[in-house]
Amino acid sequence: MDRRQFLKLGGFITVSVATAGLAACGSTDYSDPGVPLASGGDWKFPQSVASGDPRADSAMLWTRVVPASFDAVAPAVAGKSDVAVRLIVSASDNTAALGSNTALAGTPIVDAKLPLKADFDNTLRHKVTGLQPGQVYFYQFIAGDVRSNVGRFKTAPAATADVPQLQFAYLTCQDWSINHWGALSHIAANESLDFIVHLGDYIYETVGEAFQSGAVESRHDQLKLPDGTFKSGASGAKYATTVADYRYLYKKYRTDVRLQAVHERFAFIAVWDDHEFTDDAWQDASTYEGIVAADGSDLHQPARRRSANQAWFEYMPADVTFDSAATTFQNIQIYRDFQFGKLMQLVMTDERLYRADHAIAESTINPATGKPLGSIGSRYLVPQALFDSVEGQKMAAATKAGADPLAAVGMLGSTQRDWWKSKMKAATSTWKLWGNEVSLLRMGLNGTDAIATLLALSAMSKVGQAIASTLPLVGGSVPLASAIVAASTAGAAQNVAQAAAMAIAGAAANASAQGAAAVGAGLSAVQAGITVAAYNSASPAAAAQVIAFGWIKPDVQAKGAGSSFVAASGQQAALAPFFTRFLLNCDQWDGYNSERKNLMSHLKTNAIGNVVALTGDIHSFFAGTVSDDFDAAGGGTPVMVDLVSAGVSSDSFFSYLKSAAGSMGDIGTLVSYPLAIPVTGLGTVNLDVNLLDYTMGKAAPTVDSLLEQLRVQLRGALAAKGVPEAQLDATVAAVQAGLKASTDFSTTLLGLAQQLSGLGNNPWIKHLNTDAQGYTVVTLTPGKLVAQFKQVNKLIGTAAPANVIARVTTATVTAGAAAVVVA
Repeated sequence: MDRRQFLKLGGFITVSVATAGLAACGSTDYSDPGVPLASGGDWKFPQSVASGDPRADSAMLWTRVVPASFDAVAPAVAGKSDVAVRLIVSASDNTAALGSNTALAGTPIVDAKLPLKADFDNTLRHKVTGLQPGQVYFYQFIAGDVRSNVGRFKTAPAATADVPQLQFAYLTCQDWSINHWGALSHIAANESLDFIVHLGDYIYETVGEAFQSGAVESRHDQLKLPDGTFKSGASGAKYATTVADYRYLYKKYRTDVRLQAVHERFAFIAVWDDHEFTDDAWQDASTYEGIVAADGSDLHQPARRRSANQAWFEYMPADVTFDSAATTFQNIQIYRDFQFGKLMQLVMTDERLYRADHAIAESTINPATGKPLGSIGSRYLVPQALFDSVEGQKMAAATKAGADPLAAVGMLGSTQRDWWKSKMKAATSTWKLWGNEVSLLRMGLNGTDAIATLLALSAMSKVGQAIASTLPLVGGSVPLASAIVAASTAGAAQNVAQAAAMAIAGAAANASAQGAAAVGAGLSAVQAGITVAAYNSASPAAAAQVIAFGWIKPDVQAKGAGSSFVAASGQQAALAPFFTRFLLNCDQWDGYNSERKNLMSHLKTNAIGNVVALTGDIHSFFAGTVSDDFDAAGGGTPVMVDLVSAGVSSDSFFSYLKSAAGSMGDIGTLVSYPLAIPVTGLGTVNLDVNLLDYTMGKAAPTVDSLLEQLRVQLRGALAAKGVPEAQLDATVAAVQAGLKASTDFSTTLLGLAQQLSGLGNNPWIKHLNTDAQGYTVVTLTPGKLVAQFKQVNKLIGTAAPANVIARVTTATVTAGAAAVVVA
């Protein structure tokens, strides 16, 4: 077979076989594209070039070519560019040419003519085969006299190769309309990578949504969908609807030279998440609130889904199959796997196109309001007992009907699930990595414990005031005043409380004798315990804390909404629904729990080790272990590790929950704490301190670690006040020093964070940072996987910061153990 053979597939994907550098001049035509070669200088490559899906012998190359007079994001026009473009590939080192359109040096191993087609928006996808494993190649497209920028990719090692190390980054969630893309410029300029994994939300289908209305760098102008559909009425936010809309978004995003630079330098292995189609998508269904079918259920939009599929296929250099003539919305398959020598098997899944509806539908009527639940209660902050019941009912119904019991509650679909299991079982590599769009980690919340903690915290000041007002009645004795208030808080009559306090004062100075004296004065044994503890406290503040957390919190935990302290708060009706266990996000694997258990059981039963998920979606950094059954005693047995990366630019998970919690009264304190900081010359700097991390299980902070947590947000807030970047770090340090001396920070806020951390939610999560943007770099060796979570600094005015990286947190997984250590 002639190695220079050139094939055409479906009129769009073309394939050529490299000559391994044996061609004498590289000018031979390997095909007849059916149209003449482009000529002259009236051409441009407005989205530059890209490569993807590097295998040991192949890679997919991509570009888009239009006449120079065309707008960069305008649609291609049939008949305006019925020409062919040349592609040159070389194994010679052209590193110095990256970022430029300098003519590619070296003997070509591919010199192909590729036809432009307006049907595919003048995009080109060309698969080069016959390449050498573990080899760096350079490529360039040529239209007439115009050359594209030089691109580079590296093929995977041979399947049988002993690979000492791989290094790659994984990215997710790069919203054009919010924050900045400094992370991309840093990757292009500073990271040495073999390839990049992109886990989806490459584009966002909405324009003008509330979550996209914050500060953004000035170089990202307002998006304007060519068609689009208003989400409400005839104004406001729009969502992409047609193939022209989705193509526009890819084109516009890819006009940013920083994203171009990353594509030019590294091959991408990409899948989608939801926003490539629609928020929290499942199959062809939209979950936008207020946009529903006639019966109130999610609106199915098969034509819109096909449009989204087509645009992703046209603009992502992925070696996947797509049927443009199909009438089904499942006309594309993007799940696939990659082998990188004996070191790594990478399995990429599709967690949107085949997933079942969320277990609790958004159209479910809330009995308290008589209206559909919407997202809260169906996808977010879902009562776990209700979820478990509904999921069980759906599985039982499927079983009774003779169907796959996971069909109505699964994310992967039966075919892909079986494929995933077979790939994991057959993998012979040391590491099995999973490109997984949504987190596998259980993210739960015990509402009863949380409310009890909040009520105890809010009661501390009242208890302290009660002690202060009692002091004059007992001659200024702090122990006596503390004991009287403790006994009264515990339900004792005032005369009994006073008698018990005096009895304790007259008893021997040990807890046993004091407790007996208090019981003799009329207290119960439990009342006596808290009264003695308060009596022996070092200060009124310490006594108030003992009473609040030694009596009030346990009472609320035991009695729930029936506690007298709940009634005394004046929020009994508002708090009543929260006395249960919640799942924070049922769009993640928590909402597909039975399928998750099925997959983890497969790993455990077959002793498949060294499995690590690379995850995106939630706009946060997380690291933790995934159990075979999170609901089992002790949280089950760890089976694998999940490493979640924050979004490149999308607003953080904390920011979303902070907005939602703003109308929830004291419950909002589980998420954020307002902190007003006076700064000389600048006025007041207002921060919303992230308490969500501690509520979800972050280790209790010290003063210094709490200050460090605030540093990135404080830096951004000072920048927004006009502090020049050169002065930011020094100003941050000065403000932090002032905060450390503030009792509001170092006592009140620190104590609150410590108490929330003490709730003990989600002990399997070893690291979390829910208020971040950034990306993750993985260094993989046979002995360990090291993931560097790289958080970026905030905007400086309307520009990305010059000092991009704010902090690096390292998560290490050692081969042979389903565990992660975070530094």
